[in-house]
Amino acid sequence: MRQRNIKNLEEKLAANSAFLIENPRACRGHWAEVFGNNNPIFLEIGCGKGKFITSRAEANPDVNYIAAEGQSSVVLRAMEKAQESKLANLRIFIDFIHDLRDYFEEGELAGLYLNFSDPWPKARHAKRRLTYRKNLENYRQVMKPEAAIEFKTDNEGLFEFTLEEISEAGFSIIEMTRDLHSPEGKVLYESAQYTTEYEDKFSSAGKNINYVKF
Repeated sequence: MRQRNIKNLEEKLAANSAFLIENPRACRGHWAEVFGNNNPIFLEIGCGKGKFITSRAEANPDVNYIAAEGQSSVVLRAMEKAQESKLANLRIFIDFIHDLRDYFEEGELAGLYLNFSDPWPKARHAKRRLTYRKNLENYRQVMKPEAAIEFKTDNEGLFEFTLEEISEAGFSIIEMTRDLHSPEGKVLYESAQYTTEYEDKFSSAGKNINYVKF
């Protein structure tokens, strides 16, 4: 997706830098020190403009959240939201993640969120999908034994692919629905309470949202 240019981007990032982790790799094994407590830590890969992760952080002050995003022009809005709400339990870093072990030690994460990830629709690009089995296995290496991954997408093909990869990687499905924002889904699934900008757009247009927790 093409990202718009933002005038004085670096200055605006600096103005909201209280939540920015400039060298996240150096925090590996020390995230509890970054937050100043031993509360559980959850990560969102690809936070976009930050609506999902900031609403999570605001609703759960006793949980720590980390948002990772590769596009600095996109993540600026997430940083501004964190600043507006003064979220002491949220940190953000700008990087394209390839191996979570570069950023976290074994058992350091209590959970992981993957929301509306790039579907990489061509078959030859399957290994680039965030829910490809090798990536799922990589995530498991830095998560606590009881931790879970939550995945949302509007893309039917990516969802079917993900269900297959979950099985191949040896995970068990905890929750699943093909219509998260149906009347029933809103009652049954906590994840329906926390939405992304894309999710709101698709859902309001009548598009079903696929969701699985495993």
